Amino acid sequence: MRTTPVLRAAAAACALLLAAACSSGSGEGNDSAGRAHGFHAPDLPMQKKVGKGEGELNIVAWAGYVEDGSNDPDVDWVTPFEKKTGCKVNSKVAGTSDEMVSLMKTGQYDTVSASGDATLRLIASGDAAPVNTGLVPNYRDIFPSLKRQPFNSVDGQMYGIPHGRGANLLMYRTDEVLDEPDSWSAVFEDAGRHAGYVTAYDSPIYIADAALYLMETRPKLGIKDPYALDEKQLEAAVDLLKKQRKSIGEYWSDYQKEVSAFKSGDSVVGTTWQVIANLAAAEKAPVKVVLPKEGATGWSDTWMVGAKAKNPNCAYQWLDWIVSPKVNAQVGEWFGEAPANRKACAETSDPGFCDTFHADDEAYFQRVRFWTTPVKECLDGREDVTCTDYARWTKAWTEIKG
Repeated sequence: MRTTPVLRAAAAACALLLAAACSSGSGEGNDSAGRAHGFHAPDLPMQKKVGKGEGELNIVAWAGYVEDGSNDPDVDWVTPFEKKTGCKVNSKVAGTSDEMVSLMKTGQYDTVSASGDATLRLIASGDAAPVNTGLVPNYRDIFPSLKRQPFNSVDGQMYGIPHGRGANLLMYRTDEVLDEPDSWSAVFEDAGRHAGYVTAYDSPIYIADAALYLMETRPKLGIKDPYALDEKQLEAAVDLLKKQRKSIGEYWSDYQKEVSAFKSGDSVVGTTWQVIANLAAAEKAPVKVVLPKEGATGWSDTWMVGAKAKNPNCAYQWLDWIVSPKVNAQVGEWFGEAPANRKACAETSDPGFCDTFHADDEAYFQRVRFWTTPVKECLDGREDVTCTDYARWTKAWTEIKG
C-alpha cells in the first residue's frame, strides 16, 4: 500500500506494507483516449438519485484517507461528515490493492479508495458499480485530465470519482550519484555502478516501470502502453528486471524504511514519491528527485461504489464530501499527494503545497502513465494478440525476486 509520513501515530503502531450499467451514460459521453480498448464491463445498474442516508457507511481505504481525529485531533474530516449527513463511518484500512479487491468482493463495504492496479479488477468482477457523476456536484471541479481515463472508466462511463495523484520519481543521493541522472537507466543499465545500493518499488505493477523504459530505449519491441504487454514484451521487461535484481539492495516496502535507507546510505538511487523525498530531505539526507526524460509511472486513486453496497446513498454523499475543495486539500496535505479538485489548492494550509506536488501542472502529469490493471484485452487497442493480465504479472514478479 501507500503510506504518508504524517501518519506518525499509525506508522508507530505498525509498518504498513506496499503491494501493491443498465444505463451506460452519466453525461460523460465516449472518449477514445479514456476507453479501455476491448474491455467489456458487466451490465450493472447505475444509481439514479441520492436519497436519505441509510445511517452508516462502510469504507475500505488507504491509511490517511479516512481520518477521524484519532491519529491527530487536528486532522478530522470524518466527524463533520457524520454530523452533516447522519452517516456513521466505519472504516477499514487495507494494506494492499489485493486486499482491497478481496474485501470488496465480500459485499460488506460500500466504497473503496482504489488505485489503478485494482480498479479494472473491481469493474471486471462486477464488484464496482458505474458511478453517476451527475449525483456528485463537486465532480465538476475535478481536473479534466483525471476524467474518463483507462483506469477509472470503460467506454466513457466513469466507475468512480478521482481523488488524488502522484508520480513515481527517481531519487538519488547527491554525494554518491554524482552524474545527476535524468534517465531511468540509472536503475536499469547503469544499476551496476551502485550495486547493492539500488532500491525499487515492491509490487508486480513495477513491471510497468521497466516497460516504460523499454518503450523509449527499445522501440522495436512495439510497446505503446506499459500496462498492455503481450508475452514477448512482458518477457523483455522481466529480463530487464532480473538483471536489475543483481544490483538491488532491497525493495522498499514502507516509506519509513526508504527514508531511513537513503539517510543512512544503504540506498543511494531508486524509485520514490515526492512526499518521501520531502521527508528524507527534512531528515538531512542529501537527496534530489527527478522526473526522468522517459516519463514515469504514477498513481491516481478513485473512490468507487460497491455493486452490492448496502448504503449507496451514504456512499454518494461521501464521494461528494471527500472531493470537496476543503476536504480534498486536507487529505492531500495529510497524505502527501496532489488533490484532484482544482479548487483545493486555494484551501491548503501551505500556500506552496500544490506547486510542490505539481497539482495543476498538466504538462508534468502528461508525462506520467498512471497505474492501470493489466488485462488480457490489450489496452493499447491491439486485437491480433492477447496481452498479459495481472495474474501473469504477479507470477512474473515472483520469478524476478527469486
